[in-house]
Parts: sequence; C-alpha cells; structure tokens
Amino acid sequence: MIDTLQNLYLGFTIALSPAVLFYAFVGCLVGTVVGVLPGVGPLAGISLLLPATFGLDATRAIVMLAGIYYGAMYGGSTTSILMRIPGETASVMTCIDGYAMARKGRAGAALAIAAVGSYVAGTLSVVALMVMAPPLASFALRFGPPEYAALLVLGLLVLAYMSGGSMLKALAMAALGLLLGMIGIDQMTGYFRFAYGIVELGDGLGVVPVAVGLFGLAEILATAGLPAPPAVIKPRLRELLPTRQEWRDSAMPIGRGTVLGFLIGIIPGSAHVISTFVSYAVERRLSKHPEEFGRGAVAGVAGPESANNSATSGAFVPMLALGVPSGAIPAVLMAAMMVHGVAPGPLLITQQPALFWGFIASMYVGNVVLLILNLPLVGLFVNILRVPYPILYPSILIFCILGVYAVNSSPVDVWIMLVMGALGYLLRKFDFETAPIVLGVVLAPMIELSLRQSLAMSDGHYAIFVERPIAATLLAVGLLLVLLSLRSLLTRTLDWRARLALAEKGEGS
Repeated sequence: MIDTLQNLYLGFTIALSPAVLFYAFVGCLVGTVVGVLPGVGPLAGISLLLPATFGLDATRAIVMLAGIYYGAMYGGSTTSILMRIPGETASVMTCIDGYAMARKGRAGAALAIAAVGSYVAGTLSVVALMVMAPPLASFALRFGPPEYAALLVLGLLVLAYMSGGSMLKALAMAALGLLLGMIGIDQMTGYFRFAYGIVELGDGLGVVPVAVGLFGLAEILATAGLPAPPAVIKPRLRELLPTRQEWRDSAMPIGRGTVLGFLIGIIPGSAHVISTFVSYAVERRLSKHPEEFGRGAVAGVAGPESANNSATSGAFVPMLALGVPSGAIPAVLMAAMMVHGVAPGPLLITQQPALFWGFIASMYVGNVVLLILNLPLVGLFVNILRVPYPILYPSILIFCILGVYAVNSSPVDVWIMLVMGALGYLLRKFDFETAPIVLGVVLAPMIELSLRQSLAMSDGHYAIFVERPIAATLLAVGLLLVLLSLRSLLTRTLDWRARLALAEKGEGS
C-alpha cells in the first residue's frame, strides 16, 4: 500500500504540472462539447483529435485523449435530459427519466445529480482501477467465446426481465435489434448480408443513427402529434438544485451504478453502453416505487450516469494491465500510446511508471475539472428549455441530421435515422419499449461472433455451453429468469412486471 501511495504521489506531481493540467482541461472541455453534440460521440471525437496530439509527449497526449473520453460520458447526459436526444450511445437510458424530470421542472436537479454522480463514480472507479486492476484483469482473461456468448445472452434476458410489462414484448424488441444488427459484412466469411447493393451498409447499421432516430426523432414526432403543443418550460433559479429527498434518492443508485459500471467495464464490448442498461434495470427492480420509472425517477438518472462513467475507468483495466483493448475507444487510445512509442501491457507499470501513474492521477484531476466545468453551467444549459417548441424542435431536427451525417459523412445514415424515427413513433403508439432494440443492435455482432467461434471450437456441438462452468452458470441464471417470468402464468396472479405495466397506464392500485 505504501508503494502504491508513493507511486500515486509521483503521479500527482506529474498530473498537477501546468502543462499536463492544461491538456487535461482541454480534453475535458472538448469531451463535454463532443458529448453534448448528438451523433458525434467520444469515438469520433478522439479519432478526429488524434492527429493533433502528434506534436505532444506521450503523457500529455494520453491525458488529453482520456479527458475527451470521460468528458463525453458526462456531456452526453445534457441533451438526453433537456431534449430526450442521446448525445452519445451511453446516454440512451438517461433520456427516459432525465427528460421526464425536465418536463416536471426538475431539469436543473437532474443535471446536477448527473454531474455529481459522474464525479463520484469517476473518482471511486479510479481508486478501484488503481487497486484492483491486476486481479480483475486476470479473471476477465478466463472468458473465452462460450463464456462471452452466454454472458451476452444473459444480458439480453436480464434487460427483458427487468423491464416493465411483457417480457415477451421486450424480447421481441431485442430480437428485432439483433436482426438489424445482422446487416453488413459477415465477420467470419466477408460475405455481404442484407445490404441490397448499398455499400454504406457494409459496416452495418450505426448505433448513433438508430439511437437518435428511435429516441430523438420519435419524441419530436410524438410531440408534433399532440392536439395541443406542450407549454414552454421556464425553470426558476431556486429549482436548479436538487432537494434533500432527491439527494437521498440518488445516493444508493450512484453507489450501485459505480460498482456495476466498473465490473462491466472490464468486460470487452461496448461496456459503457451495456452498464447503463443493466444499472437502469437493477434500479427499477430494487425501487420501492417502480411505477415512477419513466415518469422522472431520480434513480433512473443517477444509476445509469454513474455506471457509464465508472465503466470508462473499468475499460482501462485490460488496456493498461494486459495491452488488450476492451472496445473501439480503448483501441484508439492504445493506438495513440503506440504512436508515441509506448507499449501498453504488463510491463508498462514497471517500465513507464511516470506515464502510468501520471495517467491515473490525471483521471482524479480530470473528474474535479469536469465537476467545476459543468456544475456552474447547469443554469446555462437549462435555459435551452425556455426556447419555444416551434423553434426548438425544428432546430433539434436540423442538429440531429447534421450530427448523424457528420459521423461518416454518409446520407445513408440520415435515412436510417429517419426510418428509425418513424419506427420508434409507431412502436411508442403500440406500447413497445424501444431501448432493447438499441441493445440488440449493439450486441448482435458480438453475440454472433462468440457463438460461431464457440461452435468452431466444439466442431458444431452446442454442449460446449454446458460443459464449461462459467458459461453453464450464466445460462442457468438466464433460464431462471425465464422461469420466474412464467411463474405468474402458472399461479394465475400478476407479478411485479404486470403490476408495473398497469401502474404506468394508471390502472393499478
């Protein structure tokens, strides 16, 4: 422990030097802006600014790029809460209750809780990264393709079980997402599937146009279809800060989101996205008032926002300790380190202690910078809601189209967003949840690849999933959830999900 503290002291002497501090601030500022802009996201932001770091030394370059990463995680919550448009994919779940809080005049409170939750989760997860990186990374290494396939299937079942209403409907939406995720080049054979001659579909449906369409555009269409336009929200200054009850309601979700986000973050894949779905589902299940979810539950903002920031630190564990990127963003960061002559991996800590501990310390500093940067701006962001809807919504629509187009400079992405907007509007009319579609699109390539690799390992025998203990355990938990959902049919009583669905329609007791 003394060695760790001494190393951390070394890190802070580097992170608090004016040059490194400046680049941490620039990274957090750019990351917040990138997160606020719908459709851009941290991956595009880091990729675009990577060439700008070539003239810097390795420490300053990595500190700035990492600042963009976790800055975008916070910035994404702003448009989610104020406009129900996810600035980046990990903010999808924040849209649901964050926007509902804004409609109830609690936009300032939602933004403040998101900022504080992000800060707490970011800081605690860096402590966990520092202390627990080696053992956690070695455990994650035990996962092979069968374990990943079982884990991803379990993730879909958990989301379907935890969602209110019919599990069958939620699974149907997840299946639709998986089918949409099949579009594009077959990863194992290189064959074009379901592209119908459109070259841009070779990489599959982008998560950004799908999410912006299903959530942002569908919301605009739903509002336009109202008989009377909604009143313009005019928040007052005294309403910007959360009440004592809201702080109490957010404390445990922030703690649970931090732990969940970090643990899920070390698993390869779009961990920061998955962690928000799992956190939201857990909070809804544990809540004494699940009927409040979707109507402005504080826990629905605090949990997912904490989880996605915590997952950001978790994603650095396999990257720094093993040299294995856990997703696209850590892969770009790892490439940036290699450009500067630094090889991430087990020898990084001993061979480059100044860079490793300077990077760790800069994450503490970066979280403080984000809090200082964003809390005073809460009032500025909330003023967006004062703009009349006839002006605000067309502006958002133009912003969505520009943002989605900017990701790949592709008009096909804009068409995907428009089609998804129409689909999301229809699904809302028929009481289907659209969140499982997005998760299905994210998980489809990973589930398919893991499944096919597993079958290749076993010469086509599905028994491999029950012969390996970790995979068998994960699938058994998934089967248990399905059986629990069927229990109400056998006992002919309403389970908690059916009661929740009735409560959401105002028919429950």
